[in-house]
Order: sequence, then C-alpha cells, then structure tokens
Amino acid sequence: MSTVTHPSGPARPDAPPPRDPSTRRPTKDAGGNGVGGRIFNGFSHLFLAVWAIMVVYPLLWVVMSALKTDSEVIREPLSLIPDALQWDNFARAWTAGIDSFFLNTLLVLVFSVTLTMLLGSMAAYALARYEFRGNRLIYWMFLSGLTLPIYLAAVPLFKGVYNTGVSLPLLGPNKHLMLILVYVSWSLSFTIFFMHSFFRTLPDSIAEAAQVDGASHTRTFFSVMLPMAKPGLISIGIFNVLGQWNQWYLPTLLMQSVSGEPKNQVIAQGLIELSVNQGYKSDWSGLFAGVTMAMLPVLIVYVVFQRQVQSGLTAGVGK
Repeated sequence: MSTVTHPSGPARPDAPPPRDPSTRRPTKDAGGNGVGGRIFNGFSHLFLAVWAIMVVYPLLWVVMSALKTDSEVIREPLSLIPDALQWDNFARAWTAGIDSFFLNTLLVLVFSVTLTMLLGSMAAYALARYEFRGNRLIYWMFLSGLTLPIYLAAVPLFKGVYNTGVSLPLLGPNKHLMLILVYVSWSLSFTIFFMHSFFRTLPDSIAEAAQVDGASHTRTFFSVMLPMAKPGLISIGIFNVLGQWNQWYLPTLLMQSVSGEPKNQVIAQGLIELSVNQGYKSDWSGLFAGVTMAMLPVLIVYVVFQRQVQSGLTAGVGK
C-alpha cells in the first residue's frame, strides 16, 4: 500500500493523493466575479449612470438657463448652451429683492443651526451617557416629534405664535426670533436621534479618565466628548442647514408679508414672490438666476464637507 507524505505530520496510509493545482476549478472571489456578479455589476453601474444624469442634468439646466436671455429660454428650453453668457441676470435678480431674502435666511440659519446643534448635542449626551428615571420616556418623547407631520401642527402653531406676539412683540409673527425658535424645535428631534446613537459609540474610559483628573461633567462634555463627536456634529449640521435653508412651509406660515413693515421673508419665499411680482412680464432668466443663487450655497457646502458627512455617518459602524 502506498503512502502519502504530508509536510505537516507523519504520512497516513489512507490519505488521498494531493490534487494537481492545474486541475482545480476556478472559484469565485469575495467580490462575486462570476457571470451573475458581472450582470449585477453591469445593472448597478447602468442604474447609477442614469441616476447621475437625472440629478446632474436639472442642476446644469437651471444654471445655464440663468445665463440665457428670455427669448432663448422660451425658444430652446432644454438647451444647455446659450448664445452668449448673460451675467447681468444675476444682478437683476439680486436687486429685485433676492438680496434681502438672502440676508434674512443667513441671519436665521446662523442662530437656528447653532442653537439646534448646541441644545441637541447636550440633550443627546445626557440621554445617552447617564441613566436616570424617565430617561427612555424623555428620549421617546423627542423621537415622537419625527412622526408628527408639520401640517397637522399648523393651526395650533400659528395661534400660539400669534398669542405670544400679543404679550411679547419680539416673538410674534413676522419676527426672525420666533422663526429661529420654531426651526430649533422642529429640528431637535432628528438631531437628538442622530447624536444619541453617536454618543453611545464613544468609549467610557475617556470620560472616566477626565473625571478622575478632576473635570466636571460640563467640562468633560465640552472639552473631551464634544470634540470626539466632531464627525457626527458636521453630518447632522449639514442636514440641518439643508433642511432649514430649503424650508418653505414654516416661513410662509409665520413670516407673511405685511404692508408698511420691512420684509423679513427668507429665500424660499423670495423666489415665490419674485415669480408672482412678474405679473404679465415674464423674466424667466432673472427667475432662473434667483433659483441658482438659492441653490449654489447649499450645494457648495455639501461638496466641501461631503467627506466629513460620510465619515460621520459611518463612524458609529466603525467603532
């Protein structure tokens, strides 16, 4: 009886002979490069290409339409190449009222996003890192705000703002301070939900070491834990900026135009007013220029911080 010698131990008489490497069947790698894998990859790439065209083409169409004349917009609406670049369209849209709406939006967002991030991160940290009676109840109460459509709260919200403005004029309708507070309340639910999950992934040993060194709970939060949560803060900050910048319903409900008072409307309302004020005189190029000016800031913010957003969304998984 023949024996087979194995390098890892003594020869076994009943061991099968080793296979010739040249006769082994090709195996699929982890990426699935078989026929089914190639077909799936082809369909996925085709879907991504179609999706990219559906997203990029409207953006280019709006920007290039802002550089056309009104006749070109009407004559060749789907064309992306204007005969000549009309940069004065942006100046005309800016002086038509977009400047005040733009500045009002920046004023509201600077304070609303800052307050949302500060209050949301503090509440999420306390709910995620400390155990106390009613912890889960408070957490689920905040999360219940995600299930309530803002349209159902329109009437009580408007009545509450109006009644508050009777006694406190700074918190009444058409006031920036009231819109800031409403934005903060509207954004807190998702901010706490996102940051609560992020704070739970941070190691306890670092917070304990800071407290051993004499740091208070407040000092530990602001000096140790909050800097560690920077990826999550950037991600949720971008979401809040996008959501509040593009918000139209709440400003329309609370920031209505009143004759004799300065216009406090934000950019979304400004675009509607720019379109309505045209009347029978169609200034399509100016309207596209206004849409472009309203769209570019948030697009630039996302392009600049896209890596931080992706790292913040995956940080919890990596930890």
